[in-house]
Amino acid sequence: MIKRNLSGRKAVILFIFSTIALIFIIKLFFLQVVDHSYKLSSQNNVLRYITQYPSRGKILDRQGKLLVYNEAAFDLLVIPQQVKAFDTNKFCQLLAIEKADFNARLSKARNYSRYRPSVFLEQISKEDYGYIAEKLYHFPGFYFQARTLRHYPQPIAAHVLGDVGEVNQRNIDQDPYYKSGDYFGKSGIERFYEKELRGSKGLKIVMVDVYNREKGSFQEGRYDTMPIAGKDLVLGLDADLQAYGEALMQNRTGSIVAIEPSSGEILSLITSPSFDPNLLVGRVRGQNYKALQQDSLKPLINRAISGSYPPGSTFKMINALTALNIGAINEHTEFTCQGKLSRPIKCTHDHKSPLALLEAMENSCNPYFWNTFRNILYSSKFKDHKEAYDYWFETMHKFGLGVAFNTDIPFELTGNIPSRAYFDKLYRGSWNALTVRSLSIGQGEILVTPLQLANLAVIIGNKGFYYKPHLLKSIVGDANLPETYIQKIETGVSSEHFEIVKQSMLDVFEGDHGTARYYKIEGILAGGKTGTVQNPHGDDHSMFIAFAPYDNPKIALAVVVENAGYGSAWAAPIATLMIERYLKGESNRPALEKRMIETSHNKAL
Repeated sequence: MIKRNLSGRKAVILFIFSTIALIFIIKLFFLQVVDHSYKLSSQNNVLRYITQYPSRGKILDRQGKLLVYNEAAFDLLVIPQQVKAFDTNKFCQLLAIEKADFNARLSKARNYSRYRPSVFLEQISKEDYGYIAEKLYHFPGFYFQARTLRHYPQPIAAHVLGDVGEVNQRNIDQDPYYKSGDYFGKSGIERFYEKELRGSKGLKIVMVDVYNREKGSFQEGRYDTMPIAGKDLVLGLDADLQAYGEALMQNRTGSIVAIEPSSGEILSLITSPSFDPNLLVGRVRGQNYKALQQDSLKPLINRAISGSYPPGSTFKMINALTALNIGAINEHTEFTCQGKLSRPIKCTHDHKSPLALLEAMENSCNPYFWNTFRNILYSSKFKDHKEAYDYWFETMHKFGLGVAFNTDIPFELTGNIPSRAYFDKLYRGSWNALTVRSLSIGQGEILVTPLQLANLAVIIGNKGFYYKPHLLKSIVGDANLPETYIQKIETGVSSEHFEIVKQSMLDVFEGDHGTARYYKIEGILAGGKTGTVQNPHGDDHSMFIAFAPYDNPKIALAVVVENAGYGSAWAAPIATLMIERYLKGESNRPALEKRMIETSHNKAL
């Protein structure tokens, strides 16, 4: 009986000890494997894991001038679990923040994690850093981490270069490289080439004492990793030309796009009004961005790539080239401004009649190009006008109109070339050349961007081919450009047909009746075409496209000045000043230069 009692008691005692042991084992497993908070807390009291942010790649212009570089800055990080009682008012005075802001930032950090570091106050300047750092030991749980901020030595090309800002949760979800508090390219070149520019992060583990002071590397840096700097980018942009163009466009609304015809590299991409890119750097970024958004002049809009306009008379050259290519006209074909066929579209210039193609170009004769377009749609090469229209539509796409170039130019619009299906739906299948006659002179449903207009000047200067417009010239350390940047694109129109069109553009400067004859450049032969574009919402837009030198173009460009009237009034002189500045390095027409810079376009010349 006694043995049975002892045996039972022994079993009960063993069960109790086994249960207690199991509880301890489960608890230890939970603490060490499942819940890292105690481990993190104990390690963070002696070790600090510091992300080593790489130096972001610099951005240079085609001449090697710095457009963007880095300046030292610091983030103040916090580990909420380590924050002890201290004088909050004194801390707020040190950081120049309000107490409510302090509470909000600390609450945000606690919500993220009580045991892991997160950014408390970002982008502190190197000047403020020294003052704050020497007093930071009074405030446990806080420490500094070195960062860099972008700096722009010239206040130009804001839309091209873009800006850098803090990642959001969506960015983190899309790319595990990023953690809370990281920065990445928000727009422009900074965004498109983010992976090349950002480099790779490193890690440094340091020991700290109870006063939050660093005491040296952990195990002599055995577990540290070095950051890898981002790659430098060289753009095709010419900083001097960009700055000059922005000066010419101040107090105006519009854009300038200049391209190197032999490569497709963009020499300048100007939109006006614009802003200083330094406004979107540092802690003032959010405040300044909001102010720019609310600005009635809409400086955040990049009109060079997202402004859509009817091309007006600049479009007549494409219709002429299309007609020449299928034999719908030849250079000797004459049309009159009189009679039944000219009635749908009236001529706006006094000139002799009838006239041939070169004279029609010089005089920008609307009836001539209506008849040219009509001949395209009723050409014997096609079974009917709708099949002919399909050919015309495809040719427009080959000229880069109505489509995006899909290079490194951010958020470009495609413009609009109306399709056959569009007119079939609009007119229930019953339409003809007369119905769509406005397309003959670049009006109606046609819309193009200044970028596409500049590329049109490239195509004519090159006599039928182009390279997709792009911003990048090279990535330092990489030998090859993306294939799409170096692929030669043919329009399908024979180069011989471009000779007469080029000649007509030369006559714009050199002819007795040339619309830009007063702005020809001494020592430089150039081709150009004015456009006065109807605007249903106000005054006409002033437009001009050009290329130079005539025989071997080094620059082709488009200028659009909104609500400024005739193309010869403002767009043409601005374009010629840009050409002169790029090819000669300076302007030899100081009076014209002064007038363009100092006079707004709504004042009388």
